[in-house]
Amino acid sequence: MSAVARFDLKMDAEEKEVVSRAAALVGTTMAAFVRTAAKEKARALLDRESRITMSDQDFQAFTMALDGAFTPNAALQNAIDLARKVRRA
Repeated sequence: MSAVARFDLKMDAEEKEVVSRAAALVGTTMAAFVRTAAKEKARALLDRESRITMSDQDFQAFTMALDGAFTPNAALQNAIDLARKVRRA
């Protein structure tokens, strides 16, 4: 069984009435209705914010950069050279 955490919510009478009526329409409690609605909204927001959206021009530049030959900058080349000199057990 998963842990249960309590969450208190205050709303004015008009908000409560709207939520109560909506919950009754779907045949559930106010708590279940609010919990489900909050979870759906949170998942949609997290899904939207975990994606990167770019213009066609940005996408073309991105794919060209991926397809191009990789050349390390001086700092990375120095790190690669140092790593090659280290003896590994």
